[in-house]
Amino acid sequence: MKSSSSSFFASLGKTLPRKVTQHNVLKNERYYGLTLTVRESCRIRVSVKLRIMRKVDVHMGKRVQEPAYKIIDINEANIDEYDVCCFKSKKNTEAYRNKVRWVRDRFKDGLRFKLLLINEGPKRGFRSRGFIEYIPGEHTWRGIDAKRYMVIHCIWVIGQNKGHGYGTKLLEQCLSDAKGMNGVAVVTSDAGWLPRRDLFVKHEFEKVDASPFHLELYAKRLSSNVAFPKFNPITKGRPEEYSSGITIFKTDQCPYTTDSVKDITEFAKHRNLPLQVRRVENCREAQNGVHPYGTYCVLVNGKVLTYRPIGKRKLLEYLPKE
Repeated sequence: MKSSSSSFFASLGKTLPRKVTQHNVLKNERYYGLTLTVRESCRIRVSVKLRIMRKVDVHMGKRVQEPAYKIIDINEANIDEYDVCCFKSKKNTEAYRNKVRWVRDRFKDGLRFKLLLINEGPKRGFRSRGFIEYIPGEHTWRGIDAKRYMVIHCIWVIGQNKGHGYGTKLLEQCLSDAKGMNGVAVVTSDAGWLPRRDLFVKHEFEKVDASPFHLELYAKRLSSNVAFPKFNPITKGRPEEYSSGITIFKTDQCPYTTDSVKDITEFAKHRNLPLQVRRVENCREAQNGVHPYGTYCVLVNGKVLTYRPIGKRKLLEYLPKE
């Protein structure tokens, strides 16, 4: 921020040294949350660039306390400025770029991505430590019928930040955006990868359906006279197309699937196993696929092995013993 207004510099007159030099200003930079150009009568101009995590109310001379957290609404305008997913430590990878592209393509369908930033102090500043991703049910990438519901794809708070109410704060964002709709829905699992039901039960979500794959559908209606969402029937497809070897159905909704596909491909090649990778092209295919997770699934000889992105070691554990 730059300012040349006389009133602004007048307000700084009492706090800046009488003789302004680059050394003096830099010595005092920790007190000013701005980028300043200071001009004295002797026409000395000193540019000061700040590296400060906290703001200062210059006029009152008091430090303004930063909030403990922020929730940022990621959109087309700011998506490149933030870490948009749980894969942030690998921002230069193909998987991360694919995820960002996938999110961008879903904005037109009403997808919302809210990023949780935690204040980790003056030195570290705000760091991304969680997120929630949700979309109107007509465009969800889960195998459910949830028209006029907002459907949560993912909600995640990282490590030591759990247990401080941030999950609730993220969920409140979704509930707020769902006003005027039938409610909010989410596919849960106690086996991991998908959200656990605990947070949703705490906020009066009801279990409204269950799938043969040990997944549960929870929903919170925002109107008492609307139907609950439900799982769609599992598509049998044409068994002969994937009855032999390994078949993977994938999208870029989850960035971890990219490495999983690479590992399984390498494994299949080493073992001389038939392998086919099928891309789920749109939300309709995801809603009516071979597994309610919708965006990733591994089959062996036509049977669902897992919906979780796995590597070679885990694949060996899942495969039947010869």
